Amino acid sequence: MPNLLAQESSLYLRQHRDNPVHWWPWGPAAFAAAKAENKPVLVSVGYSSCHWCHVMARESFEQAWIADLMNQHFICIKVDREERPEVDKLMMDAVQMIQGHGGWPLNCFCLPDGRPFFGGTYFPPEDRGHGQVPWPQLLMRVADFYQRNKPELGANADAIAQNLTHLTRAPDADGLAPTKADLLSAVRRICEQHDDRHGGFGGAPKFPAPHTLSFLLGMRADPEVQADRTLATRMDAVITITLGAMARGGLYDQIGGGFHRYCVDVDWTVPHFEKMLYDNAQLLGVYAEAWARYRDPLYADICAETVNWMLREMRAENGLFAASLDADTDHEEGTTYVWKSAEVAEILGAEAFAFAQAYGLSDQGNFEGANIPKLRGDHATRTRLAAARARLLARRDTRPQPVRDNKNLLGWNALAITGLAKAGWILGRKDWYEIAAQTEAKLWTILGQENQGLNLLSVAHGEKACLPAGLADHAWMAEAELALAAYAPWANPARGTIHQPRADLILQTIKQRFADPHAVGYFIVSADREDLSVRQKDWFDNAIPSGNSSLIHGFGIMHSLDEDSRWGREFSDLAAAYGGLSRNVPSGVSHALDGLVRQASGYATAKAPGGWDAFRAELLGDANTAPHALPYRPLFMTSTPAEAGFTVCIGQTCLPRASGAIEAARLLR
Repeated sequence: MPNLLAQESSLYLRQHRDNPVHWWPWGPAAFAAAKAENKPVLVSVGYSSCHWCHVMARESFEQAWIADLMNQHFICIKVDREERPEVDKLMMDAVQMIQGHGGWPLNCFCLPDGRPFFGGTYFPPEDRGHGQVPWPQLLMRVADFYQRNKPELGANADAIAQNLTHLTRAPDADGLAPTKADLLSAVRRICEQHDDRHGGFGGAPKFPAPHTLSFLLGMRADPEVQADRTLATRMDAVITITLGAMARGGLYDQIGGGFHRYCVDVDWTVPHFEKMLYDNAQLLGVYAEAWARYRDPLYADICAETVNWMLREMRAENGLFAASLDADTDHEEGTTYVWKSAEVAEILGAEAFAFAQAYGLSDQGNFEGANIPKLRGDHATRTRLAAARARLLARRDTRPQPVRDNKNLLGWNALAITGLAKAGWILGRKDWYEIAAQTEAKLWTILGQENQGLNLLSVAHGEKACLPAGLADHAWMAEAELALAAYAPWANPARGTIHQPRADLILQTIKQRFADPHAVGYFIVSADREDLSVRQKDWFDNAIPSGNSSLIHGFGIMHSLDEDSRWGREFSDLAAAYGGLSRNVPSGVSHALDGLVRQASGYATAKAPGGWDAFRAELLGDANTAPHALPYRPLFMTSTPAEAGFTVCIGQTCLPRASGAIEAARLLR
């Protein structure tokens, strides 16, 4: 008999609707039941494309005898972390505080009022000799302790809540924004963490870190870096080794395009096979900007193939992008994506040997007896084998496919808009800009409401929208609007007056609903939320940037474009929160540092009587020659009366009028 999740829209929640566990959705009814029955609450958080979430579900949540223990002793709440990131953050921060690590599935035990007191991640159903407490045993321990030691658990929950509240303060803030010396030091520290042999930062598992790479690309254009050839050379090595390793390795789907979530090994061979919209949206912009600097044709190919994958496999019927593709196919991880040598030979015939040489295929394989393709050949070989890859993709499309989570998330779609607009401008693809603009228009139709103030919703299932948008959704949407505004005069002048006012409206809404009246920074939820035991702030960038980091970008751009001092004050106040963080954990706040770099170097505006195609061509130069210095920031263009010449402004400083596109491009360098 289905439980209370049967009527939910979330794919992840519906995947648990037939569990014998009496799951509740998140909401006041569940906590009211916990108080009435005097039971602790189990909040179990996951997402539809999570491999280990599926494993724990099969091993424990689908087993009647384990479900009986859960039902007897707990009120059990199932949460989709993508629908309710604020709940996920609260529970994750509590578990990390308790265990020293986190992840998904996330299982957090709370008092009936919602305050966490204990938790962990994956638990096996029996003792497997790895030091993990079996889930049934843990359930009985927690239930017994709750009944015998409620005062102690209350004190523990109070301590966790106090620590979480303390974390809302900007860590190590000294009231001073990061200086140029701090930013240069941050670059050096990040480069020290680089794996020079395999690419990436740190050891296994290996994650893509797009905002760290974006920060390095932004700093690479800094005059002080360019003057320090040792540092510039080191940065070039870090950026290109990592981008090349990710593009050539198993993280990237060599056959169908698009990036998987992360790799479990040090050399980017075996991915965790889920594909997330947010990873690909951010990496799209990074590879485009890297192409503008280094002109590696592989980077341009990665951009084009990633966009093609987004349109082919992630575009939902309502015109928005879906959230993710599952790691599993028919309960097996990666089976859609791996290859036996014999199958490749059967499909490609005489070309199979060249393909196997170029992509490292063997009879032994590199993943459970099969092959995850990794590019070993050069770019010319890759280009020659494009038709072979297309034939393999056609065959792969006949296999069972991973499930797609069709929910549309405002924030993740906003990240996709930013990536598409930026990559479209850099690589000269107006069609990508149009896709970004169409996505933005659809977001406003389904998730945006302007009626006596702005009301953004965060989740859509088809044309049905639900749940109020949080800080990050708003901040990423403001960035997306500004990205569209930056390139509208080049790609679609008719849209030139739409996006900057929308960004202004969103940022005003953020000030009204998320600001802390007593301290620096913005809360992740609005003040009217009463279902969370702690109202938190988020300072650190993880797989996706924090809302506060993204506001550095939004406030910085608006201050550059509008002399209204309110945006300058907001930018300066928020920047001051990142001084200590920039010195102590620069890789943890790299999106914020990236915003500081780009605001300091000045967002560019160009005023001209027309001729944007010629202007853009001059800025980019020919793909086969050394690149012209495209501004590593949005370039906002406005039309002027038909007088001769171009006017270029960097920030709020305008340079002498240029006679034409060539001179204007030189000034922008």
